[in-house]
Amino acid sequence: MQIIKSLEVKLEDKKVGTLALTSNRQAVFQYTKEWLTSGFPISPLSLPLKNEVFYPKNDNFDGLFGVFDDSLPDGWGRLLTDRLLIKKGIDPGAINVLHRLALIGENGKGALSYHPAIEMENKAASMSFDEIARECQQLLDSQPSEHLDELYRRGGSSGGARPKIIINENGEEWILKFPSKQYDPENAGEYEYRYNLCAKRCGIDVPEVKLFPSKVCSGYFGSKRFDRYIQEGKPVRIHMISAAGLLEVSHRMPSLDYISLMQLTLYLTNGYKELEKLYRIMCFNVFAQNQDDHAKNFSFLYIDGKWQLSPAYDLTFSHSYYGEHSTSVNGNGKNPGLEDIYIVAEKFKLSPDFYKPTAEMIRDYINDDLNYIIHPRLQDCFFLRD
Repeated sequence: MQIIKSLEVKLEDKKVGTLALTSNRQAVFQYTKEWLTSGFPISPLSLPLKNEVFYPKNDNFDGLFGVFDDSLPDGWGRLLTDRLLIKKGIDPGAINVLHRLALIGENGKGALSYHPAIEMENKAASMSFDEIARECQQLLDSQPSEHLDELYRRGGSSGGARPKIIINENGEEWILKFPSKQYDPENAGEYEYRYNLCAKRCGIDVPEVKLFPSKVCSGYFGSKRFDRYIQEGKPVRIHMISAAGLLEVSHRMPSLDYISLMQLTLYLTNGYKELEKLYRIMCFNVFAQNQDDHAKNFSFLYIDGKWQLSPAYDLTFSHSYYGEHSTSVNGNGKNPGLEDIYIVAEKFKLSPDFYKPTAEMIRDYINDDLNYIIHPRLQDCFFLRD
């Protein structure tokens, strides 16, 4: 594979800046003069709109700034990438972070793209969802797959632990998830679908979701991408950054409290409506026992010159291996309840007429809609992951 020491970063067809690798493997960044004149800070806390060379201040992302790390796959997508590299005789440990961004090219989350891109030759194959699920499980079981190229083509840019592919439905992109037999029940897709329907009933902004058909289970969960839309027949990409990317913190360990997440949201969006949206998500995660509420599962979108909280995603039953929420509630990660939730609301002067009935409503809807999924007898039987 060719040596890469620098990459152009673009947003749509505009050059944002340049990433360059230093001798100690840090990826420094500098905006173009044109972007400084007409653009916006792509990561407001770490990369303000200034004419200087920016150096990462920590090593949470292997020498990258968080906003660029957001473009890279982790979990499933990283597994596919590394397996395909090995298949082509390339040592995954020998390539640097700029190589990995070049492999993503224009296929990452959000609107940023990286040039020149590297394309790994792959063969297209026609496979049913059940066949893809079976091939994904083979890889998770450390068995070879004859369709590795196709799995990479469909899901090599995806994040999260569970197998995923990107599909096109009527010109729009959807993310389709498959269960892992090691952690998930057979009908994990239906459970996540039910969770999202309940979240929508609770007044939470969630993407359009669908249960895709299967002959071996009750269906596969799919959600329409909210960082893409069609305008005048053409696809448009939306700039997106996670809380982890903004704060330069790892999502692999507990690093957030909802208080700090609310502070970040208020700072970035300057809007109490966005705080109310986040408050609903916090309540849902607490009462629906979604402990996988880590820093990469909250994101912000830059639309029409303003930041706003993204739709909620990865909403499903999940117990962390350490038995606590990844994002604590008023310092309580083990067993947060109404008291902790109310303290968070009061710190940000949310109206009691809003936060009290909202929390109780969400709790009651979850008890009505999801009790059969989060029943205590099931909690030790399975884990659902993103």
